Amino acid sequence: MRKALWAAGFRYRLKNRLPGRPDIVFPGKRLAVFVDGCFWHRCPRHCRVPTTNREFWENKLGKNVQRDKDVKMLLERQGWEVVRFWEHEIKESVSKCVERVSLLIG
Repeated sequence: MRKALWAAGFRYRLKNRLPGRPDIVFPGKRLAVFVDGCFWHRCPRHCRVPTTNREFWENKLGKNVQRDKDVKMLLERQGWEVVRFWEHEIKESVSKCVERVSLLIG
């Protein structure tokens, strides 16, 4: 994703102190981009909760999803636009993801 954005001429920052530590930040446009792993963020299409120690995993993954929502709300209150991509979206079509970022940047 980063290579594709750079190749398309977009300049971004990786290191930041924003809540949730976005993967990619466009400070001038106040756009925070997160790339969420299908397992860790409970992608409805791909996440399969392990059957071993199921209660632990349900709790752990549920907290991750709640934290994602809280971080999004916090960043939006601070005037940031937040976009999230599932890892499978990037694997399937990184060009569509870059196009989506392009539309948000304007």
